[in-house]
Amino acid sequence: MQHTLILTLISLALSAPAMADNVKIDAPWVRATAPGQKVAGGFMTLTADADMVLVGGSSPVSKHIELHYMKMEDGVMEMREMKEIRLPKDQAVALEPGGLHVMFIGLKKPITEGQKVPLSLIVKAANGKRKTIALEAEARRTSGH
Repeated sequence: MQHTLILTLISLALSAPAMADNVKIDAPWVRATAPGQKVAGGFMTLTADADMVLVGGSSPVSKHIELHYMKMEDGVMEMREMKEIRLPKDQAVALEPGGLHVMFIGLKKPITEGQKVPLSLIVKAANGKRKTIALEAEARRTSGH
């Protein structure tokens, strides 16, 4: 009996890291665009149940997706591309206007208010395993609901 209990506990301990690879996505939205505009920002809050990193994404509405951050430097707001966005375990990471965000680059057509925009995010776990998360983000003009 004790031998079985020990084996069960070892089995559960070994399987626990495999179960901890989920990312909760709250309030995803994309900024609606004007005709001719070739880029759009994507915003949401991400909470991972283990240390992970957001490493990229894709969407059928754009040629590619980039990860960006904005910061004030010498009185000028600058936007820069990032290779990854860290998602510390159990900490909400806000992707929001004026900060971290997803950029849709090379839009194939304008994104209209109310449109449901498909987006796949790629996250990487500490063990290097990658996972793709599919979601839809509603297009709107501002961050308000």
